[in-house]
Amino acid sequence: MRIGKVQRLFNQLIALIAGLIMFIPVYLVFVNSLKSKTEAAAMNARFPTAFHWENFAVVIEKGKLITAFGNSVLYAVGATIIGTTAAALAAYVLSRNRSRWNRFTYFFIIMGIAMPTNFVTLMKVMQLTHLINTQIGIILLYSATSIPFSVFLIYAFVGTIPRELDEAAIIDGCGSIRLFFSVIYPLLTPVLVTAGILNLLGIWNEFLLPLYYLNSSDYWPMTLAVYNFFGQFQADWSLVSADIVLTILPVIIVYLFAQRFILSGMTSGSVKG
Repeated sequence: MRIGKVQRLFNQLIALIAGLIMFIPVYLVFVNSLKSKTEAAAMNARFPTAFHWENFAVVIEKGKLITAFGNSVLYAVGATIIGTTAAALAAYVLSRNRSRWNRFTYFFIIMGIAMPTNFVTLMKVMQLTHLINTQIGIILLYSATSIPFSVFLIYAFVGTIPRELDEAAIIDGCGSIRLFFSVIYPLLTPVLVTAGILNLLGIWNEFLLPLYYLNSSDYWPMTLAVYNFFGQFQADWSLVSADIVLTILPVIIVYLFAQRFILSGMTSGSVKG
């Protein structure tokens, strides 16, 4: 009994230390975003002598963050919806028809989780399809990169849905598409929410794809806006810190509100699958 209590305390201590390690950089950035240029140059953890909230207004104006924020929302939401829906369709077909070929296809798809992206070949494909430097092109890229993990997550969950539901819907006259979207899709809500939130957070923080395939600054997401802003104002760490805070704030808010959905979706899929 005592060993179990010590183990729990040790685990809580490790979690506390890990939490502090993750919190300290966020705290440093937030504190320095409220300092003057001179105070922020030291990048220390001290509170500012006076709070300079105007730093955020300067960043929004000079960093074109409103346009970048709109682009990030468009890319993240659009790619999440497309990628998650496509992954759900693929996972349903592969899970319901577990032939040798479908088994190979499943493993081939989820290899994308670990396989690196060939940016040279991808550049040629984007040029041939005239999707380079377009918003629809980057949305499709994000969607494609999110599919392997989403299929991996949804595949096991589909196996927990009784096949009798499929058979009953077919007897009632449902076609394949209607069967999926009217019967199966609503039942996948827990894992779809989990996959969607994780994809959304990953897409929001993505840097390389827009860097390589978006040349126009009008199409840049928040990550590239921060990169560009840092190049212009790297001597003023108060403004750079304010820019970083505005970029990571939506991700933190989404994660805080959605973490219970992430945990419940992943747990239900792992236990039932």
